[in-house]
Amino acid sequence: MADEDGELYWYDPDPRAILPLDGFHISQSLGRTIRQGRFQTTTDNDFVAVIRACAQPGPGRETTWISEDIIDSYTMLHRLGYAHSVETWLEGELAGGLYGVAVNGLFAGESMFSLRRDASKVALVFLVEYLNKQGFLLLDVQFMTDHLRQFGAIEVPRSVYQRQLARAIAVPTQFQRSDPGAHKTKLT
Repeated sequence: MADEDGELYWYDPDPRAILPLDGFHISQSLGRTIRQGRFQTTTDNDFVAVIRACAQPGPGRETTWISEDIIDSYTMLHRLGYAHSVETWLEGELAGGLYGVAVNGLFAGESMFSLRRDASKVALVFLVEYLNKQGFLLLDVQFMTDHLRQFGAIEVPRSVYQRQLARAIAVPTQFQRSDPGAHKTKLT
């Protein structure tokens, strides 16, 4: 992460927040939104737009840890096949999304954004469904927030996290780009 001066630091929080893939919770209202089918989701179709949108200041967050150096670094990781994005589209316009890094069975979520109500939540639902289908074991969300808690995020001690991390990175799976035709997020 970058601080206010742009200096890059490595963070290893203890406890660490994870979103158990088998304990993901969707509210009734979000379920209704998804069943309406208004949003389309894609993966890796506009990584740069997603990370730049995540870097924008917002209400209550006048500064951001996503500096130009971070954007450049993650864009390079994306070109190398490690950093990935989930885009949520509404009427052909980018409405929300998230990005993170995948290493074998680990997906480390970095940031999300929403320009339309529920757009980032729909991206997260899609991500969890996708990770489950592909055999991922661990969704690392780093820090607990009220937003993530509503989906079932929990905090685990560093020692527990490190054991889960070791198991996850031993699983040979890949995050793949979706068809740019976009598809509807559905509840399974």
